[in-house]
Amino acid sequence: MNNIYVKTKEKKYPIYFANSFNGIEKAVEENDLSGRKLCIITDSNVSGIYAQNVKDTLEKYFESVFVYTFDAGEKSKNLNTISDFYSFFLENHIDRKTVVAGLGGGVCGDMAGFAAATYLRGIKFIQIPTTLLAQVDSSVGGKVGVDFKNSKNIIGAFYQPDFVYINTETLNTLPEREFNAGMAEVIKYGPIYSHNFTEYIADNKKAIADREYSALKHVIKKCCKIKAEVVSKDEKEGGLREILNFGHTIGHAIETKMNFTLLHGECVALGMKAVFNICLKRGTVSQKEYDELLSLLEYFNLPLNISGITADEIYSQMFLDKKVKNNQLSFVLLESYGRPFSTTNVDKEEIYSAINAVLR
Repeated sequence: MNNIYVKTKEKKYPIYFANSFNGIEKAVEENDLSGRKLCIITDSNVSGIYAQNVKDTLEKYFESVFVYTFDAGEKSKNLNTISDFYSFFLENHIDRKTVVAGLGGGVCGDMAGFAAATYLRGIKFIQIPTTLLAQVDSSVGGKVGVDFKNSKNIIGAFYQPDFVYINTETLNTLPEREFNAGMAEVIKYGPIYSHNFTEYIADNKKAIADREYSALKHVIKKCCKIKAEVVSKDEKEGGLREILNFGHTIGHAIETKMNFTLLHGECVALGMKAVFNICLKRGTVSQKEYDELLSLLEYFNLPLNISGITADEIYSQMFLDKKVKNNQLSFVLLESYGRPFSTTNVDKEEIYSAINAVLR
């Protein structure tokens, strides 16, 4: 398993890459987690497919293994569900030596991590992401949390896992819409890192869409390497890490105002198109680069326009985002392709023009 490492000031941990769960027991032993209790938190989509497999694989390495399943979907990502986790922890005498495992997509990993970070002031935690979006983004870097009222991920913490175990075989059971939503986060890494990566995705888009192992492993590992490098330099989003929010400022607002009827990756796609519109008008990206991005998003059936929502609604919602600074909206823009920067220097006219670029 060609693992890579995330290194922060407080912790160093591995990301394992495999095409089965057979190596997860080795990961448990290498990270000195065996002999404890294990609580697997999963959702109703994943539980029936993978929970028993993981439980059976790990039972001989842990004192006891518990599984808690919650209703899948962003609407469960709230403090009420976290309260249910805590109740389950208490009922099963989860103690400071227990390991919590988040088995599922981004919602599951964010919530399992938040519960682990806050229960008994912090217990051991591992990420076992089963969706493309979680494998390339949310499982790496230690951002955990929940939505609250009308704000996405507004309550949370930075809490690094003890390891991340990426089994690419889980993508074979991922619905096409979920897979394509994950591709929005994959595509995001091109503009913020290197045009070469965008070219790789474009040249291998059919193999990726067909979920061929070698192509998938390459893009997943590359995304994790980029994110690991960024997080190692800026664990708690004091500066550099903000570049990972490319497309997210407008994307999060759309996601919330659409009442989570669109997937996170679909909203990131819309947000990227909007931000590219600003960059195009500023002359920092070319028409060819703009068209190339839209072509890739379209190939993976990601939305380029949306209806049923107004520019004013999106604009107002953006001020409830956690990335607002001194009541100013913060955007990640491009000095040029592969050279991102974070700024609050975007005027209202530019913002409305960007929003209108994705509205029908």
